[in-house]
Amino acid sequence: MVSNHSHRQVQEQGIIQYIEERLPVDGLRELAEKKKVPLHKHSIWYYLGGIAAMLLGVQFLTGILLMVYYVPEINSAHASILKLNSQINFGWFVRSLHSWGANLLILALFVHMFSAYFMKAYRKPRELTWWSGLLLMVICLAFGFTGYLLPWDEVSFFATKIGLDIAEKMPVLGHMVSYMLRGGDSITQATISRFFVIHVAILPVLLVGLLGGHLFLVQVHGISEPESFKKLPPEKKSYEKFFPTFFFKDILVWVLAINVLFGLTTLCPWGLGPEADPFAAAPIGIKPEWYFLAPFQFLKLIPPMVGPIEGELFGILLMSVVGVVFVAVPFFDNGTSKSYAKTATIFGWLILAGLIGFSIWGALS
Repeated sequence: MVSNHSHRQVQEQGIIQYIEERLPVDGLRELAEKKKVPLHKHSIWYYLGGIAAMLLGVQFLTGILLMVYYVPEINSAHASILKLNSQINFGWFVRSLHSWGANLLILALFVHMFSAYFMKAYRKPRELTWWSGLLLMVICLAFGFTGYLLPWDEVSFFATKIGLDIAEKMPVLGHMVSYMLRGGDSITQATISRFFVIHVAILPVLLVGLLGGHLFLVQVHGISEPESFKKLPPEKKSYEKFFPTFFFKDILVWVLAINVLFGLTTLCPWGLGPEADPFAAAPIGIKPEWYFLAPFQFLKLIPPMVGPIEGELFGILLMSVVGVVFVAVPFFDNGTSKSYAKTATIFGWLILAGLIGFSIWGALS
């Protein structure tokens, strides 16, 4: 028995040595152990990035499984989803997991973005981290928009039509982008083909590359600390190692998030409406998914004309200004002025309140 045990240890050491000689395992471990996580009353927000990454992994896995059965053809798309829901073992579960996962991912990203904003994580030297995070948010919203049409049911068809019609009002490139996405002046087979390619090929490549850069920047600059924590004397500051302490806590949070996702998937399976009829009238009360509901509801408040400018165009320009402010905030609030910092915080709270308020209003109307 002793000899067998010793032989097993020699084999294990040989395997470990083989791996270490070919992969920088020790270097990666040392890099992870050097990373520290600040401990303060806002530390809970640090888990949002990990939750988003975990949900992203769920999206990739379920998306691959869905592609096995999905047919991106105008006369077969709806039927393939219907077959998946009703005839394929656990097909309804995989599809619901993908749909609910997409919604929870976007929700996690919104919370992550605003928590980073209010903790001033966009300040020097983390400007590139902030901008790459904003681009990741845009890409995930594009995932939601392009994936929404693919089941080709009534609601998704007309919601996509409304979205493209609004995008067409954007100055300079709006008409060209909308025309290219549709593949013409109306939503046809060309549209569903283009949305499918964008959803399963173009956006994943962009996402993986940008996510790698974002994580690299987080590793280089470390986790940001709120101003209240930075002002504390060194003896009152406390940290914990990212690996293994925070990492294992992160895994426990992932388990909780997975349970929420599985609960929603099981108790509230994602439905499928009637097949889209491009020649039918739009159903009464049609509205986009919740993450596009706030701008949709905001545009409904604007009169047809605001002076010489068309109402929808005026609303789009206002929302574009908000986006520009989020991009430019590292230059405005660079930590040298308390009044600028306060202004940036108030602006963030106003936009957050507007998003929540308009979304609730749109959902109830």
